[in-house]
Amino acid sequence: MSQHKVAMLTAGGLAPCLSSAVGGLIERYSDIAPDTQIIAYRSGYAGLLTGDSMPITPNIRQQAHLLHKFGGSPIGNSRVKLTNRKDCEKRGLVPAGADPLQVAAEQLTKDGITILHTIGGDDTNTTAADLAAYLKTNGYDLTVVGLPKTVDNDVKPIRQTLGAWTAAEYGAAFFDNISNEQSAAPRTLIIHEVMGRSCGWLTAATARAYLDRIKSAEFVDGMLMNRAMKMIDGVYLPETAFDLEKEAARLKQVMDENGTVSLFVSEGACLEAIVAEREVSGAEVTRDAFGHVKLDTINVGDWFAKQFAALLGAERAMVQKSGYYARSAPANNDDLRLIHSMVDLAVESALDGISGVTGHDVERSGQLRTIEFDRIKGGGSFDIETPWFISAMEEIGQEIAPAD
Repeated sequence: MSQHKVAMLTAGGLAPCLSSAVGGLIERYSDIAPDTQIIAYRSGYAGLLTGDSMPITPNIRQQAHLLHKFGGSPIGNSRVKLTNRKDCEKRGLVPAGADPLQVAAEQLTKDGITILHTIGGDDTNTTAADLAAYLKTNGYDLTVVGLPKTVDNDVKPIRQTLGAWTAAEYGAAFFDNISNEQSAAPRTLIIHEVMGRSCGWLTAATARAYLDRIKSAEFVDGMLMNRAMKMIDGVYLPETAFDLEKEAARLKQVMDENGTVSLFVSEGACLEAIVAEREVSGAEVTRDAFGHVKLDTINVGDWFAKQFAALLGAERAMVQKSGYYARSAPANNDDLRLIHSMVDLAVESALDGISGVTGHDVERSGQLRTIEFDRIKGGGSFDIETPWFISAMEEIGQEIAPAD
């Protein structure tokens, strides 16, 4: 009979892996430690703080394989930072004056949890690290093993985070339809805003996936819907810089020749300049519990549209965001394979009492291992010297330069 009781939670934004990771954990424990009790905290750390959990019943275990077909999270998400007392109090998650870390630890103890799996990005897993450190310092016997999900693919030192490949594929499919809007009016500027706060990986990978997608397409000669009009004409990342006047001159030539321009823009591109511009004007810049600027209030795509529309002589400018569509998708085959390997290691590590975050460790020759919590950091950047990105930019005809 297993001596363990397992809890899991998903937190942060959605990614195309959460449902499958939850299903995978249930399946793996059912296979190798079938007597293990499992619960899930609803809505991430919010459920942990309030004691809101659901049991993983025999019926759920039998149907866990179905979760691989779904996007979203079957146990709910939230953005909660356990070291942000003020925010936790404001949201009614802890009593006034209470330490959220202590509240979480006491709830885990009350529930008899010996293993906690956190499925989330850098904020989720650094919060898990804070919790693990608190538990260890205060004598709680608990193993915490995280699974790294984020469409941004920016968790260091992990090579590939869960869900990012799928988000790129779905973002490309999204734009394949949106690009047809160029036929709705002459001289159309289309801005495709892609998720990515400080890392341009997803924007770059989505652009690559889209270019691969249209390479196999067949077009009717002499019609408007041709390869040139389906092309991407510019890609802008947080890691790249550009000269507005020079770039506008290049794109105006494209507009004059093709009657349309399509740009891929990371939601974090030029973010500092836009925020500074807003603060100087006296506009409020809202931030989340982790202190991050709320990107959905900034509208980077609109800023790019305003910068370029007049310079290109666009008669119509539109901004489309693939983020929620892409991040809510079910995991594709590449991510399913990655989820499977990380889940297996997470369960093995948990049963062996090894805490950390599973992933291919780029500082350990890319080995899949349980990486120490104190080495997990967010804000990783995309290497613009990556060969496939250089090839994509050459195909587009855009010069790239690193941001200052």
